[in-house]
Amino acid sequence: MADQRDCWAIAGVFDVSPSLVALVTSEYAARAFDTAEALINSPDIDVVFVLSSDDTHSRFVRAAMQADKHILLEKPACLTVREIDELLALMPAYRKTLFVGYMRRYAPAYLAARDELPAHADITHVRIFDLISEGRHFLKKSRNILYPNDIDPALLARGARERDALIREVVGTDAPADLVRAYRGLTALSSHHISAMRGLIGEPKGVVAAHRTNGGANTSVTFDYGHFACLYDAVVDDLGLFDAMIEVRSNTRRVRIIYDTPYIRSLPTRLEVTEAGPLGPVTKSFGPLYGDAFSNELEIFHRHIAEGTKPLTDLADSRRDLALMAGIIERMKESGGDA
Repeated sequence: MADQRDCWAIAGVFDVSPSLVALVTSEYAARAFDTAEALINSPDIDVVFVLSSDDTHSRFVRAAMQADKHILLEKPACLTVREIDELLALMPAYRKTLFVGYMRRYAPAYLAARDELPAHADITHVRIFDLISEGRHFLKKSRNILYPNDIDPALLARGARERDALIREVVGTDAPADLVRAYRGLTALSSHHISAMRGLIGEPKGVVAAHRTNGGANTSVTFDYGHFACLYDAVVDDLGLFDAMIEVRSNTRRVRIIYDTPYIRSLPTRLEVTEAGPLGPVTKSFGPLYGDAFSNELEIFHRHIAEGTKPLTDLADSRRDLALMAGIIERMKESGGDA
């Protein structure tokens, strides 16, 4: 946001960590607010960025909608379809822009891939990988990051209870720990690629199969697209590598979007298009494309505000992601787990 000075002025901040608030206000001309509600209701604030714990999203978005603010909501929009439906009921009276932050859908390679895909009727197979390590493996090696240790333990405990209650609305009150972890992974890491899949190739007919292993940290899902299947694999480990991609195939064409870690700014995304030729396969590469997905996302959000247009990643769109995740959980219950 600070890089896009012609679009944004960082006017206020609230966080449950006093040290984080102090850091932000020391670097930017931002007012520190005592509560999230005070920030949301301030007449000096035009746009609210909801970057808080997933269990708080519904409460803060409701307040921002009622205060008639533009909203950027980090993914997942909510943890349950119920919460989104309650927010969608407020939409008829809401006249501003609500944008859900699925930055992978705004990466340059992803945007370019839409013009290179085979015709939908010609698609024979789709593969999606999320084989990654957590952000700390990259952040600690590349930037001086503040990891706050001054958050009220009682607040953290209450948030954990509220988050667990919301998750168990979907997985069941007596669900095993590995199924709970699997759903947390779906709403966190996997939400990016589930949203990207839908944006690229449309809505699946349903979930054919789903399985979790490694205590729920790893998931494998098969989506039904009628004349083809989409296979999705998510693996989270401590190897310190990032391997994320989407591959769409026809009998004579392969389109592959390759993502590097988002935790280091402006690393390139790549697009590869391979076609059958008389002498064998021919691969055309686009990039490396250095346009930062987060920066692109912010620019597009600002354009929606300025032009009054509707984002692709809005609440209704996010509801489809959560409905698919609930379907994945039902298939996982059928297949069992490793716990």
